[in-house]
Amino acid sequence: MDSKKRKLSHSTSLILDAKSTQQQRNRLDANNRHYRRKGSSNNNSSKYVTTPLAPMTDNNIVESNFVNEEDQEDCCPQIKFNETLFFLDGVRSIDFVLAYKVDPLPNQEALNAHKRFKFESNLAENGLHMELDYKEEQQIHFVKIHAPLDVLRRYAEILKLRMPMKEELCRTTSYSNYSRFQHAAQFLSRKIPGMSAVNRSTRSMFSSLKSVVQFFLRNIFVDEKYFPRRAHRFTAIYSRDKEYLFDINHRCFFTNSVCSRIVQFILDRQYFEDRSKDPRAFGIDRLVALNVYCAAYALHDGEITEKGTMREALYTHWASINKWYRYQPLDYVKDYFGVKIGLYFAWLGFYTYMLLLASLFGVLCFIYSLITLKDYVPVQDVCVNKHTDNLTMCPLCDWCNFWYLKETCFYAKITYLFDNPSTVFFAVFMSFWATLFLELWKRYSAEITHRWDLTGFDAHEEHPRLEYLTRLEHLKNIRTRIDYVTNIKEPTVPFWRMKFPATVFSVSVVFLLIFLAFVALVAVVVYRMSMLATLKLGSSTMTTSSAIMLATASAAFVNLCLLYVLNYMYTQLAEYLTELEMWRTQTQFDDSLTLKIYLLQFVNYYASIFYIAFFKGKFVGHPGQYNKIFDYRQEECSSGGCLTELCIQLAIIMIGKQAFNSILEVIMPRIWRKIMAIQVGLSRLFNINKQEVNKEKVERYLRDLKLLEWGPRSLFPEYLEMVLQYGFVTLFVSAFPLAPFFALINNIFEMRLDAKKLLANYRRPVSQRVRNIGVWYSILDSIGKLSVITNGFIIAFTSDFIPRLVYRAQVSADHTLAGYLDFTLSEYNISESAALRSLAGDNSNITTCFYADYREPPTSEHKYSLTSMYYIILACRLAFVVVFENFVALVIIMVRWCIPDMSVELRDQIRREVYLTNEIIIGKETERARLGLDRRSCSNCGHHYRADTM
Repeated sequence: MDSKKRKLSHSTSLILDAKSTQQQRNRLDANNRHYRRKGSSNNNSSKYVTTPLAPMTDNNIVESNFVNEEDQEDCCPQIKFNETLFFLDGVRSIDFVLAYKVDPLPNQEALNAHKRFKFESNLAENGLHMELDYKEEQQIHFVKIHAPLDVLRRYAEILKLRMPMKEELCRTTSYSNYSRFQHAAQFLSRKIPGMSAVNRSTRSMFSSLKSVVQFFLRNIFVDEKYFPRRAHRFTAIYSRDKEYLFDINHRCFFTNSVCSRIVQFILDRQYFEDRSKDPRAFGIDRLVALNVYCAAYALHDGEITEKGTMREALYTHWASINKWYRYQPLDYVKDYFGVKIGLYFAWLGFYTYMLLLASLFGVLCFIYSLITLKDYVPVQDVCVNKHTDNLTMCPLCDWCNFWYLKETCFYAKITYLFDNPSTVFFAVFMSFWATLFLELWKRYSAEITHRWDLTGFDAHEEHPRLEYLTRLEHLKNIRTRIDYVTNIKEPTVPFWRMKFPATVFSVSVVFLLIFLAFVALVAVVVYRMSMLATLKLGSSTMTTSSAIMLATASAAFVNLCLLYVLNYMYTQLAEYLTELEMWRTQTQFDDSLTLKIYLLQFVNYYASIFYIAFFKGKFVGHPGQYNKIFDYRQEECSSGGCLTELCIQLAIIMIGKQAFNSILEVIMPRIWRKIMAIQVGLSRLFNINKQEVNKEKVERYLRDLKLLEWGPRSLFPEYLEMVLQYGFVTLFVSAFPLAPFFALINNIFEMRLDAKKLLANYRRPVSQRVRNIGVWYSILDSIGKLSVITNGFIIAFTSDFIPRLVYRAQVSADHTLAGYLDFTLSEYNISESAALRSLAGDNSNITTCFYADYREPPTSEHKYSLTSMYYIILACRLAFVVVFENFVALVIIMVRWCIPDMSVELRDQIRREVYLTNEIIIGKETERARLGLDRRSCSNCGHHYRADTM
């Protein structure tokens, strides 16, 4: 023990004497089992002993216990013992670590030392144990923090944590669903001659089929060899007055995530200066920002390569790409990272699972288009028909040349792949799929909420933000009210004096910045047209195609720069605006901030796609009379049509963005880890020779210091990436049916990369309690509703689906598409335009050119006016939008009506558990009253009341 003694500092921290003999250490270990929350080493390091669920039985009435009696002492995983996770006495576990370096400036260091002393003194007054360790080589001081049992009990009651009840209280009587009718059917089957042989053969065939299915499912479901199924206990809100319900001395009652959460709660609310001098001088986050401490973090339970640790098990059997086909061990993820991160991976896994069905239908639609491509008449007219060989098309811009329709053969084929009869079916299906996804997620999240004891969790049970209380504390004439949920007296925000002006100001600024995003889009379009004009003016020898490529590339770069500038500016401003709105809890604050940032991201990522889908090429006019903006022609669609360009834009943005983000998620954390290690002087830990130093022997808190910090809003970019992808999958899926397939491929890797990043590159996050995915569900629901509108308008106005139907019904004699190509083209006499005559040249044989529109020919009395067919097609397009949206809305209503938010079985189970919990409490209270331990009777007798005597 003396050989492992650390050099302790004496100037700024309260130091507990850690000297003890081995005999004292063993005695403390035996008498204080409730302190140790990590088990000793296990020979079979790859297995974690937990209790499986009670097996099903055919008895009508069975006595069931939620916890297997054989494994009562091992209801949570046994973790390999690691002495670097404990104080020097080997008994008290390290729940949190503070790290700091001495400032080279004496005056600044004296100020920092005073703040640390004040802060750590307040921590000691709250009952926390501390031990200081100094690493001379790195010149880093570590303050190791341990929360004893009385502190955990006190703050578990303050935070209203739901804790598991005693296992002997969780025994219930359950009734089998095996009905009398089934008994009668079996009785009659034995009386009918020959039925016994039929039953035996049927059972044999069913058993063989069942064994094959079970073998397949065993390789898909969670591997119970490494992640055994968890037992489910009744839970209740912890109260020291009702400690007879809980086994507080059990080693797994207060888990590591619960302990770190309680310590974090205390650290966030302790002052490091007198409140009279600086009312906002509180919280570990501000101390880290002031460089008083360089880091504050909870510890991982070991290395990712250290056998016998949960971190290694999750890294090997969950985060590995090789395990992409297996279900996620969500219960273990929740226990290790907390509810908030567990819900993210649950949602991401469910979303990826639902993409299987959408991907299947998308691929089938694409295969259908490939098979029917050779028989599509308009494509044959463009590529094979000799009539189109010399069909001259009008220029697409003022400086472009005439071109032949036959040049667009390839683009015509690409257009048909994404604009065919299956597109309408797939658009309707995806609207149905989006609704089905959200409804099934609500049902699935209800099961997770119940399993993770979040059913009764209310936002008002969350403790108010300290910044919220501090700002209200220094306002005059503040009213207070009793919270209707917590029954605690709290100050209220003046509505007309603070809440309303802040909300109006915030909403106004948000809309202003969204308008700036649209202005940026218009600026990029104008820049692209101006750049194209500049490159083609004068004596420039640059070809038209080169000028278009250069203008497009430079405009994309300008758009990217504007996007990053707006994102950075808006993120900083959004946090300030959200602070002004005075949200009570951290969940409400995060939801408001998320909504603001997503609105700008939505405009930034989708504005160009909306422009191509609904505006580009729609209001350009016709040759000789173009509708110009600032003396420039509007952008027209390329020869392949707007739908082809929309498909290309979607594919590049979606696939390219996902691939680039995946690469960054692998590379950037490693780079930042190197930078972090250099900043704190731990770069040598990256170059440790395995033969010289064993990583497991290096202090855990020293190795975790070089990892990156996982902030309270670190999940925001992960959710944002997936929600933006969900928008690509649903909003414009009629233009790119393969979007769900590429999203599925990306998410399979994204899920494992996120897990690997969390386990290998980041410090262990502090658990956060949330009930659901928050405002993201409302955003997903809004995207699903908007997708019905966008897909309906894309099919009606961007694709050629409606013109083809009108041509078959009213124009074609044999109701085929023969002659449809000529039907969509209009003719123009170039002699009526000086610009076109100059492009054609004096010696040119070109007298007319064609363009895609429904206008009268030059020989007509009303030449170049819109034909009656244009208005017929427009009316049909509008009618299609109305019918499409009403039909899809009806389907959505039926789906939501057919799928309840919570299954009947789960609803009855929750009611039964609530009833049984209340019965247990009533029974125990009755027993206490009968034994004379009631609070009132004890106060009359003068005895001191202890609630935990039962």
